[in-house]
Amino acid sequence: MNSWRIIYFWQNYLRMIDFAYLEYLEGFLTESRKSKFLKVLATRTNHFTVAIEDVFQLHNTSAVMRSCEVFGIQQLNVVEEKFGKSIDKEIAMGAQKWVDVNRFESISDCIHNLKSKGYRIIATTPHENDCLLDDFDIGQPAALFFGTERDGLSKEVLDQADGFLKIPMVGFTESLNISVSAAIIIQNLMSRLHKSDIAWALNEDEILEKRLDWARKSIKDIKRIEARYYNI
Repeated sequence: MNSWRIIYFWQNYLRMIDFAYLEYLEGFLTESRKSKFLKVLATRTNHFTVAIEDVFQLHNTSAVMRSCEVFGIQQLNVVEEKFGKSIDKEIAMGAQKWVDVNRFESISDCIHNLKSKGYRIIATTPHENDCLLDDFDIGQPAALFFGTERDGLSKEVLDQADGFLKIPMVGFTESLNISVSAAIIIQNLMSRLHKSDIAWALNEDEILEKRLDWARKSIKDIKRIEARYYNI
């Protein structure tokens, strides 16, 4: 058998195994639950992702995660160069089950990872070359960076940014809390994205992966269920 045919065979074989396992797990879920998964996944995207840099106050990290989940952003990137993070479940309101959290020990690792995936690095901060929120080009994949409550984004992010984005404000106050800023920006961009003809939705493999992940997280005795499936 030619090498490319062998690769094709194994790719499809593994895919069938995954689908069989998914069907097995989803057999433990209600039809309502499975339908809800599909409905939510139809609104999810990896076209935009969010990155937060060393946010000191834990509830802000959790609140940003909740905004990602509510408005449909699947990937949240957390840089833990200075402060360790754990998810505040009370604030996140269960969002930690449905959003993928990618953790990085340095901002350079985070930026390199996101750029390798084709994302533009967008710093959300006032800047001489900044762009107002409503004028931001949503056509290209972008990683939206949010900085610390006290100091904003680091010089490293600002130096490597491909663009700068700010929320227009008309009052005396010059800044917003990070969780509020993230919610406003995410809601605006996701609303525009959903109304556009951009190919922003998850692909078939990504949907299959999340169905499997979410099914596992929805079954309380998952280890025993998996052991039974694999005859361990």
